[in-house]
Amino acid sequence: MATSPAPAASKTEPPPARSVLLDTAFLRLWTGTTASGLATWALPFVLGLAVLDRTLSPAALGLLLAARTAGFLAAVAVGGVLADRHSRRAVVLWSALAAATAAPLLAAGLGRSLLLMAAAAALAGAGQGACRPAFQALTAEVVDGGRRQQANAAMTLSVRVTTLAGPALTALLAVVLDIRALLLGIGLLWLVAALVPGPGPQDAPAGPVQRASFRAEFIDGIREARRHPWFLAGLAALTAVIATGYSATGVALPLISRDRYDTEVVLAAAMTAYTVGALGGALVIARWRPRAQGWAAFAGLALYGFAPLSLMLPVHPAVVIGAYAVAGIGIELFNVPWFTATQREVEPDKLARVSSLDFMLSYGLAPVGLALIAPAIDAFGVRPVLGACALICFLAPAAAALVPTARNFSRTEARTGAASA
Repeated sequence: MATSPAPAASKTEPPPARSVLLDTAFLRLWTGTTASGLATWALPFVLGLAVLDRTLSPAALGLLLAARTAGFLAAVAVGGVLADRHSRRAVVLWSALAAATAAPLLAAGLGRSLLLMAAAAALAGAGQGACRPAFQALTAEVVDGGRRQQANAAMTLSVRVTTLAGPALTALLAVVLDIRALLLGIGLLWLVAALVPGPGPQDAPAGPVQRASFRAEFIDGIREARRHPWFLAGLAALTAVIATGYSATGVALPLISRDRYDTEVVLAAAMTAYTVGALGGALVIARWRPRAQGWAAFAGLALYGFAPLSLMLPVHPAVVIGAYAVAGIGIELFNVPWFTATQREVEPDKLARVSSLDFMLSYGLAPVGLALIAPAIDAFGVRPVLGACALICFLAPAAAALVPTARNFSRTEARTGAASA
């Protein structure tokens, strides 16, 4: 009966969405996120330079990186609850200021007090961990749903460009600046992350709210995550790939580059190819909208399996480099839809807590894989361990793709399809 208006409506095209790159609020957020990413990447690199000039011992470097990781893991869950309980912008401000404060403390302790440096590294990790879920939730506030995939692609592009250009830039700065000055520069980057992003639309003051306990709110975030089978399956697959594939990259690739190819060039070229591939993947997924978004994302994640697979046999170095380029493409074909779906599907007032679970498990457990792979190689040999890593990288995303709601990363579409059937 009401079908007559339909043809006219179907001919009416919605106006093209304004590019997210022309949105001042997003550009401010992007600048802050990029600054935090550059500061996060730069700290271990600058501390590594301190080892090279003998200001810091290798054992001390390991202690400082462990302290930073511990600070990250302790704060990421806290940051998720705080970002859902209070203003996301305020959490970004205070967590980035905490990381900025850590930089001069690291500079003050360098060569004088390892204990002070360890405390400062833990503070830096805590600031990094607390701001990650807040940035993720703030993106969903600042950018409307139709442009979030483009926004997330722009975010990941900045990370990859930083990874590609950062070492050369830092090495050039190290020619004219000492380690303490570089550490203070990291603090300035955190100040940019703290002060440049604007407020989200949900930052208007609210009246007093009766809050549950911190523990209850965190458990509520876990409960929200459990409502989305695709999220749990994807998180399990991502954690497995990072714990095995990234571990193979971190431990086996340097060994094979040295022992099989007798040069560090293969290591450097493979890591560069991975970053360039990730840049290409981010550019592709900024525009591409696959029909089965979840399945396409899991297929991209599975491509990381080619990295450890290429290290198993004495192939030409070009094969290893090509495999890492493919892995880089695939990881961004997964990352961008994954972040976008999380922002779309999760209840807005629980988004930061669910995002904190993502970071806690996927990246928080990565050191476990790094710690176990070297003893495993000693016990079973390089090829069996790399074969197991490749198999897990292929099978974990395939298994996750079989979970209900995984096809499109959406419970809503699954319910709609079931109702129409």
